[in-house]
Amino acid sequence: MSRGRFVVLEGIEGAGKSTHAAFLAGWLRQQGIGVVAAREPGGTALGERLREILLDPEVTGMPPLAELLLMFAARSASLEEVILPALDEGLWVICDRFVDSSYAYQSHGRGVPRKYVEALEEQVLGGLRPDLTILLDTPVRVGLSRKADPQGGDRFERESREFFERVRAGYLERAALGGDGYRLVDASKSLEEVQTDLKDAVRPLVP
Repeated sequence: MSRGRFVVLEGIEGAGKSTHAAFLAGWLRQQGIGVVAAREPGGTALGERLREILLDPEVTGMPPLAELLLMFAARSASLEEVILPALDEGLWVICDRFVDSSYAYQSHGRGVPRKYVEALEEQVLGGLRPDLTILLDTPVRVGLSRKADPQGGDRFERESREFFERVRAGYLERAALGGDGYRLVDASKSLEEVQTDLKDAVRPLVP
């Protein structure tokens, strides 16, 4: 049995990751491919509990390094319980966020030294890398306009525009350095256009 494929969707708030991940999983199933959906943080019992903490707007003053460690704790559980077993079974995994989000949000956004993210990536992921990372890129003003009132959002959604500008810059840097393993998709285009671009991005991986 051949190993499954691992595809990750990344992007700032309002880029449509969850919607597009669900579309992509559905389209792949139509092609006869077995798909498992994953998300970060979350997807496991531990991950969902940590997600509640990480997104809770009443949790204030969380140190950036603590946030990074909680993200990797949830990521470790997702790897062991969801991602690696599915790949070993020959299934595709479509993941809403992965390690690039830690470089973008905790390092570029929060200011955690990059070396800390790199060290955790090496320890938790080992040699695992996505077969394809799709960055759903959109200007910050467009992404934030798609979200609810910032005062009613989760802990990340309430962050400043300047924070998300740093996050977006971090994502674009990762994509620029990532070579063939990355595809940049303009998420500010229409839903149909984005879905076409998503299919084009993954089609080379489809048997």
